[in-house]
Amino acid sequence: MALPAHTSLVGRVAHYSYLTVCGLILLFLIAPILIIIPLSFNTSPYFTFSSEMLRLDPSAFSLRWYWDILQNGMNDPNASFGWGYIADSWNNAQWIHSLKNSFVIAIATTLLSMLLGTLAALGLTSPGMPARGLVMSLLISPMIVPLVITSAGMYFVFSMLGLTGTFAGLIIAHTVLGTPFVLITVAATLEGFDRNLIRAGLSLGASPMRVFFKVIVPLILPGVISGGVFAFATSFDEVVTVIFLADYDQRTVPRQMWAGIREQISPTILAMATILVFLSLGLLTAVELLRRRSDRMRGVST
Repeated sequence: MALPAHTSLVGRVAHYSYLTVCGLILLFLIAPILIIIPLSFNTSPYFTFSSEMLRLDPSAFSLRWYWDILQNGMNDPNASFGWGYIADSWNNAQWIHSLKNSFVIAIATTLLSMLLGTLAALGLTSPGMPARGLVMSLLISPMIVPLVITSAGMYFVFSMLGLTGTFAGLIIAHTVLGTPFVLITVAATLEGFDRNLIRAGLSLGASPMRVFFKVIVPLILPGVISGGVFAFATSFDEVVTVIFLADYDQRTVPRQMWAGIREQISPTILAMATILVFLSLGLLTAVELLRRRSDRMRGVST
């Protein structure tokens, strides 16, 4: 946004100094990400920039570690690319195994979190809800309590219930962690919700169910989806709970990366991290588009 014409020289210097400082802080925060991306194309099995990479020698860059995501653990990684190669990678590659688990668990967690978080937000924003602050504090406590404490508690409880080492146990645990994000975003959307719309729908003869799906849901849908995106990201990136509750069959991408750092340091970790960075950027872009859509629906200019 351009500065007003009457802005003084001191005001302009202060404005551009502020922008410069903000830019430097942003660069400092994203520098680790910017370093990871080129390192993932390194031909050598090290976490450092080689002299050839610094000279931008084309021979120092390759997709070796991205191919390793497909090949690590295959029965025949040297086979020609085809349906047999794809089937071998899909069934046996360790990173593909972890990716499949991450998506299955994250999608199930997102759906459950959206359902439970939306219902909780509808109840908590109801005018007749007693002890609203106390209930809200309890429901968002998984965001506040240190994750290692929550995971340790889940481990002891889930052990008694036979849920450790199962997909059901991981999905329930991740749902506990993801639901607060949906609750907060939907509750924030409902704070500006005009309840006269509900009364108008009921007075025109619509059933409560029809009012819910035709009036309430379209208005809170951006908040529900935004919370679902955060729940998906929380589940997909979570590693502490997986360490406590999962076996190899439930190993997710963050757990595979953790094992790779401890057991076999390989730039394949950097390649997968680069993929996750772009996945996160896609999720953030979706959240921003949903926010702008919500603002347009409410008549707020951005």
